[in-house]
Amino acid sequence: MQKISTCLWFDSQAEKAVQFYTTVFKNSKIIGTTHYTEFTEAVSMVINCESQSEIDEYWEKLSAGGQIIECGWLRDRFGLSWQVVPTLLNKLLMDKDPRKVDRVLAAMLGMKKLDIARLKSAYEQ
Repeated sequence: MQKISTCLWFDSQAEKAVQFYTTVFKNSKIIGTTHYTEFTEAVSMVINCESQSEIDEYWEKLSAGGQIIECGWLRDRFGLSWQVVPTLLNKLLMDKDPRKVDRVLAAMLGMKKLDIARLKSAYEQ
């Protein structure tokens, strides 16, 4: 089960955005809300996924009405940036063989939504 806890800043639609996020992530809840008059730079959220189906689910829900970027990044309809990545990616990128790492990076740079099978294939070539 994903657990994401953070403080989010928005210049508008904050309540609508957070209500939407609580429908995407099971067992999530709004702990508190504070209103500020100045807008502070927002953050990106990282979702570490164990499976392709988990990546696909979060990608579909969060990208709806938003903007697909690249390398597992997207911006949702409220303007918040998300990184939807497989947990396996760190292991592949930490390999001692720089050729394997380069192949994985090249594969990742050619993707929008990350594909675990394609990343593994690049690693194993």
